[in-house]
Amino acid sequence: MKLLEKYKSAALQLKNRVVMAPMTRCRADNAGNTATDLIAEYYAQRSSGGLLISEGTFINDLAHGYIHVPCIYTAEQVDAWKKVTHAVHEKGGKIFAQLWHVGRVSHPDLLNGQLPLAPSAINPHFTAYTKNGFAETLTPREMTREDIQQTVSDFQKAAVNAIEAGFDGVELHAANGYLFHQFFAKCSNLRKDNYGGAIENRIRFLFEVLDAITEKMDAAKIGVRLAPALDQTFGITRDDEADELYDRLVNQLNDYQLAYLHLSGFSRASVADPMKLVIDTAKHFRTIYKGTLMINKGFTADSGNRVIAEGIADLVSFGELYIGNPDLVERFAAGAALNRNHSETYYTPGAMGFTDYPTL
Repeated sequence: MKLLEKYKSAALQLKNRVVMAPMTRCRADNAGNTATDLIAEYYAQRSSGGLLISEGTFINDLAHGYIHVPCIYTAEQVDAWKKVTHAVHEKGGKIFAQLWHVGRVSHPDLLNGQLPLAPSAINPHFTAYTKNGFAETLTPREMTREDIQQTVSDFQKAAVNAIEAGFDGVELHAANGYLFHQFFAKCSNLRKDNYGGAIENRIRFLFEVLDAITEKMDAAKIGVRLAPALDQTFGITRDDEADELYDRLVNQLNDYQLAYLHLSGFSRASVADPMKLVIDTAKHFRTIYKGTLMINKGFTADSGNRVIAEGIADLVSFGELYIGNPDLVERFAAGAALNRNHSETYYTPGAMGFTDYPTL
């Protein structure tokens, strides 16, 4: 299978092209939101993948959007992640940390009573996962220029923290309606300064973060995740400039020798053929992006192998299949049946539905 062949680029040397996608699992159920021994076991179990991307890890105390997510902005949190990266490396795996700020898709219950930050004061009319269950979002506070610069600095610090914690690199979560995406979309960004209006202004925040991180590390240790086709979910409505914005954004990413560009396949629920949209989106950006392209959303062994064989992508990330199948690579290689996922335990504490799925 092409999917199981090694992959080598200027930035990456991977033992196969199977990537574990970032997935929130809400197992850091402790006061400090630190990674635990159980979380280390979970990632180590899945280390036969060519690359693991961690669940999103919050970069400061205003980035939170879900309970029990392991964070990466305190010394205690950084030290806790070390046992995760060590466990993965001990088994010959590689792991990137996904750096995350949810912006307006949050709630004061998660932010010590403060309103969420966002490019503009517009309620996304979505939900946030709090200690009291799912809560309706509120109108956020528009970020000042000082807020923006502080957040840039916090992303830079989080990236440095990730490398200190032993991660092989970082991924910026600029998809799925979170903070970066909120700057991109006209429905969530009504700013009149140089972070709003024209396309070059709405993508400015992402590139300021990239520039800040590359002051501290090689761009070859950075991936970027985008969701160009996302529409009518996570509070985002795709607008008439989205095609042009993403074309310009991705073309500008060519100026950085990144580890990869990761395309999330999230679209709108009403799409008749979601997989066709994923493939068509990947084909389009394959003509623009000159580096390593990773794609995601609903792939199987067969469909993942096909997009690699046809040159549509270099790497494929798998989400839910990796929840129930820690030995997903081995199952792909053997043509073996897959375990059935227990979706009711996706976000619950403890080992059940987390580290207790059987291997072959």
